[in-house]
This record gives sequence, C-alpha cells and structure tokens, in this order.
Amino acid sequence: MYFSQSQFDIRFEWGAQGLAALDTDVVILVDILSFSTCVDIAVGNSAIVYPQGYDTPAEALPDGHVVASRQRSRTQFSLAPVSLLRIPARTRLILPSPNGSALSVAAAHRACVLTGCLRNRKVVAKYAMRMGTSIAVIAAGERWPDNSMRVAMEDMIGAGAIISSLAGTRSPEAQAAANLFSLEQRNLGSALRNCSSGRELIERGFPDDIDIAAQLDCSTAVPMLLNGAYVNAA
Repeated sequence: MYFSQSQFDIRFEWGAQGLAALDTDVVILVDILSFSTCVDIAVGNSAIVYPQGYDTPAEALPDGHVVASRQRSRTQFSLAPVSLLRIPARTRLILPSPNGSALSVAAAHRACVLTGCLRNRKVVAKYAMRMGTSIAVIAAGERWPDNSMRVAMEDMIGAGAIISSLAGTRSPEAQAAANLFSLEQRNLGSALRNCSSGRELIERGFPDDIDIAAQLDCSTAVPMLLNGAYVNAA
C-alpha cells in the first residue's frame, strides 16, 4: 500500500494496480461497457457467472458450463448485455473479458467482492455498507493496443454513481468520481454514447448495449463473488 488509508472510508482507484494498493472490507468492481452490466443482468435472471481472463487455457474450463463468445454477439451469450436479457435461470456462464473478468479473478481472494453498474448502484451500495465500513470502488478501465490500461470515462461515471450512494468519508478521488456522476446524471445515455468506449460500440453496431448500460436504478441484483463465481446476494 502506497499511503495510509485510515482517514477515508470510501476509496476510488483504477485497475489491478489500484486493487492491489488497497486493503478494505469490501471491494466493488465497475466495468460499465460491459462486464458489470452483463453480470447484473445474468445474476438478476438467477444465472451464475464465472469470470475468466482471456489467457485461461480451454482445457481448464469445467464441464457443464456455457462459455460466452469472445466475439460480441446478439445471438450467442457474450459481453453484449442484449445477449443476456433472456438467459435461463441456473445457467452456469463462463464470461471471459480482458477487464472486468480479469479484475474479478485478481480480487477473488478478498473477503467481499461485488460488481456494480448504473443499473444496480443503489442496492450494491446498500449491501456493501452492511458488509463493512471501508469500501474500495475499483474501475476496470479499457485497453490500449499495447494492452496497457486506458482510463474509461464510463467506468468513472459508474463508480461515481455507486459512491454517491455510499455513506462515509470519501477520498478526493472518490469525491471526484461522485462529482462526475452528478454532472452527467441527467444525460447518462448521451455521456455513454459519446465517450470513447461508447463510440466504439456504436461503430461496431451495438448501440442498444449502451442504452441497457445507461439504465439507472432498474435492477435489484447484487452480484457477489463466491467460490469463483458471481451469484445474486440479494
């Protein structure tokens, strides 16, 4: 850890390095476009989601599970939220992603790991406060072509939405995220469409995924990581 954390209840950092730097009662991972949104939808339908990094060999995947496509798709389960709207209950879905899934794997040893998005930010925040007093909100970010992390505005907005619903003293970084959410709250759809990640999804033909991700407080699901899988703690 790079400096004392005791003065703040709520912290906000980025990626695996930010996760490793903080030791808190609760960790909330945020990847708005689209891992966190996909997990919210899936566990809200009583599915179970197993995060997997892209470097996991195929032979390590367990039998009896459905592996989501690594190509964004409407017709197959994938990182497109629209593909999961009707996922059957009790489906065991392995969901690979380079950001949210990889961060989930890195956080698996923590006592309480949740994933949150705009859709479930209030219920996730409420559950987090039941589980502990020190809370780290970690934005996954995106990737540059050299695989280094790219700061993603949509994740900072999503983190700020959750932080706005958390009680406690906030670090300056956490307050900045909350301020950004407050600034964009009335125009979430426009903010997500116009950020770099949103423009990329529109160019790839998935504007409906942005609309789904921008829905605020429409979900009661609380995705919690237990034994390597996200289940609905609500």
